[in-house]
Amino acid sequence: MGTDEQNLKIALIGNPNAGKTSVFNRLTGLNQTVGNFPGVTVDKKSGTYPLPNGSKAVITDLPGTYSLYPNSTDERIVLETLLNQNGSTYPDLVLYVADVNNLERHLVLLTQIMDFGIPIILLLNMVDVAHSEGKSCEENQLSIKLGIPVVKINGRNGEGTKDIGPVILQMEGVNCEPFLNVEPFAFELENEVKKMFGITNNYRALLTAHNYKNLDFISDQESTRLDTLITELKFNSVGLQFDEIMARYDQLHPIMESVVVHVKEDDETKTAKADKILTHPFWGSLIFLATLFVIFQAIFAWATYPMDLIDGTMTSIIDATKTMLPTGLLSDFITDGILAGIGGIVIFIPQITILFILVSLLEEVGYMSRAVFLSDTLMRKFGLNGRSIVSLISGAACAVPAIMATRTISNWKERLITIFVTPFISCSARIPVFAVLVAFAVPDKAVGGIFNLQGLVMMGLYLLGVVAALGSAWVMKLILKSKDRSFLMMELPTYKMPYWKNISITVVQKVGVFITNAGKIILIISMVLWVLASFGPGNDLEIIEAKTRSYYVDNTISGDELNNIVAAKKIEGSYAGILGKQLEPAIKPLGFDWKIGIALITSFAAREVFISTMATIYSVGSDGDAESVMAKMRQERHADTGELVYTSATAFSLLIFYVLAMQCMSTLAIVKRETNSWVVPMVQLVYMTGLAYLLSFITYQILH
Repeated sequence: MGTDEQNLKIALIGNPNAGKTSVFNRLTGLNQTVGNFPGVTVDKKSGTYPLPNGSKAVITDLPGTYSLYPNSTDERIVLETLLNQNGSTYPDLVLYVADVNNLERHLVLLTQIMDFGIPIILLLNMVDVAHSEGKSCEENQLSIKLGIPVVKINGRNGEGTKDIGPVILQMEGVNCEPFLNVEPFAFELENEVKKMFGITNNYRALLTAHNYKNLDFISDQESTRLDTLITELKFNSVGLQFDEIMARYDQLHPIMESVVVHVKEDDETKTAKADKILTHPFWGSLIFLATLFVIFQAIFAWATYPMDLIDGTMTSIIDATKTMLPTGLLSDFITDGILAGIGGIVIFIPQITILFILVSLLEEVGYMSRAVFLSDTLMRKFGLNGRSIVSLISGAACAVPAIMATRTISNWKERLITIFVTPFISCSARIPVFAVLVAFAVPDKAVGGIFNLQGLVMMGLYLLGVVAALGSAWVMKLILKSKDRSFLMMELPTYKMPYWKNISITVVQKVGVFITNAGKIILIISMVLWVLASFGPGNDLEIIEAKTRSYYVDNTISGDELNNIVAAKKIEGSYAGILGKQLEPAIKPLGFDWKIGIALITSFAAREVFISTMATIYSVGSDGDAESVMAKMRQERHADTGELVYTSATAFSLLIFYVLAMQCMSTLAIVKRETNSWVVPMVQLVYMTGLAYLLSFITYQILH
C-alpha cells in the first residue's frame, strides 16, 4: 500500500445510519480537521489514527451512501474518490462500517467496493443492539465467505475497536478479490473504457461508463467519445444497474442465511414496537409536533440565562477597556467596533448550541429519520422532500448550516427549493429585533390565564415565516420543471442510547461553522458600521459637535447625557446618516425614517446588529440595552410633524419586514457556494425583499 507523507490513507465508508460517525470519533478522537473535498463544497472530515507499530493513518470519513450509483452530491463524492486513482483522497485501504442489524442491505455497497480490488476490512457495528434484538452474526464464517477480515465492534462504547489497528497492519500488500463477475453486463464497453483510460479493473471500467457525466476527472473530449461508444454499443445504464444490484443480492442472500442467527425469531423487536406509535400517521405526527415545540421552547427559554451572562460579561469588558484606554478614535474603534462585533457573535452561541445539541440528540437516538419519514408526504405537496425538514428545523438557529444540510437531498429541484425558502424560517439573529419590537407594540399580559400575549405574537411571527416558506415552495414547485424522478430512499435505524461524544464533536464543529462563516461577517460589518458612523464629509462632524456643545452650554445636563446627544447629532451627519436619508423616501411608505434606514443597511450584513445600531443612533451608547433603546424609541418624534415615529403600526410593519426580508449576507454567500451561481442568491434577495416590502407596506397602511 502506498503512503502520502508517510501516512496510510484510509477511507471510512458505509450506508447512512451505519454508525460511521461513532466509529470515526472513536478512532480519531479530537484529532480531526474539517475541510472540503477537491472542487466541491461537501465537508471533508479527516482525522489521525495511531497504528500499533507507531506509524499513523489518516482516516477520511466519506459521506454515507447506499450504492455506487449516486443520487446526491454527497454520494457522488464516494464514487469519485474510489474511481479517481490519481486523486488526493484515493485510499490505500477501506474500513467499511455495516450495521449488523441490517447486514444484507449494508453489504451490497461493500461488495461493490470489493470489486475494485482495494484492501478492505469489514467492521460489524452495533453488536450490542443486535444482541438485545435477539440477533447474532458468525463473523469468522462471514470472513471466510467474503474473503476479507471481519471485526465485530461497538463504535459507541469502543468494544472491539482496539482490534482494528493490528488488522490494518496485516493488510499490507493484500488486495481484495472481486465479489461479482461483472463482465457479462457490458463486456465490449468495459474493454473499450479500459483501453481509453488505461484501466485494468473491470468494475472500475463499468462504473466509469455508468457515471462518466458526473465525474470531474473526465475531460469533455473523453465524455464525447464515451457518448459515441454508449450509443454504438446500445448500453442500457439503468437496466444494467438494476441487474447488477439484483445479482449481488442473489449471491449475498445464501451467505446471510448461513451466518446470521435469529435467537428470538418470533418476537417483535423493540424498535418495531416503538415505531408502531412513533411513525403512526396521527400519533407519530402529534409526537413530532410536540418535539418541535420542545426544541423551540429550549431555544427561547433555556438560552436566556447564558445569553444574559454573555451580554453582561461583554458589557463589562467593553466598559473596562474604555476605562483602560485613552479617549480617542482608537479606543472607540476597539470598543464600539471590534469588541461590540465580537459581542454580536458570541451572544447567539447558546441558542445555536442548544439547537444543535437537540438535533444531534435526535439523530443519535434514531428519531430524526422518523421525522424525515413522517414529514415527507406533507413536504412533497409543497415541492420539498422529507429531508427538507432537517434544514427547516436547523434554520431556526442559523441559515448557514441549514442550507449546507440540503446536500443530502438527491433531487436537484427539491434541493434548490429547500435552499431558496429556508431563510424564511426565523433564525436566532432575528430574536433581538423581535424582542424589542414585540415588547414595544404588544402589552405584557396573560391570555387565557396561561399564555403570554407577547409570547403568542412571537410564535405568530415564526408561523408567518413557516407559511411564507411553504407558500413560496409551492409556487416554485409550479415554476421549476424537472424530469428527475423524486423519491425518498432511506433506512430507519434501530433506536439506541445517545453517544455523547458524537454529539459533543458535532456541536463543536457546527458552532465553529457559525463562528467562522457568519461570525466574521458580523465582525467586519460592525467595524464598517463604526467607520460609517464615526466619519463624515470634510470636517462636518467637528462643526456639528462644536455647535451642539455650544447650544447646550447653559443647560443643566450631565456630561454623559451631553455626550450621548453629541453622538446622536454626529451620526446624523455621518456617512451612515447620509445613506439612511437617501434611503428614507423609499421606506417612508412603510412607516420608517432615516434612522431605521441605517439599521436596515447594517442589519443586511447581520440582523443582530440592529439593536446596537439603534442604540448608537438614539444616543444611548453602542452597548445600550434593549430597555434603553425602547425608552428612546417611545420618545422619538418626526422633526417636521411632531408625530411619534414609533407607533404600533411602525413596529408591526418593521416586524413583518424582518420576518420576510433577506437580511443576511452570510446566507447569500452560502447559497452562492452551494448552487455555484450568483443567479439563485440574487433572485432570492429580490424576491424576499420585495415580498417583505409589499407586506410591510400593507401592514402599515392598514394599522396607521
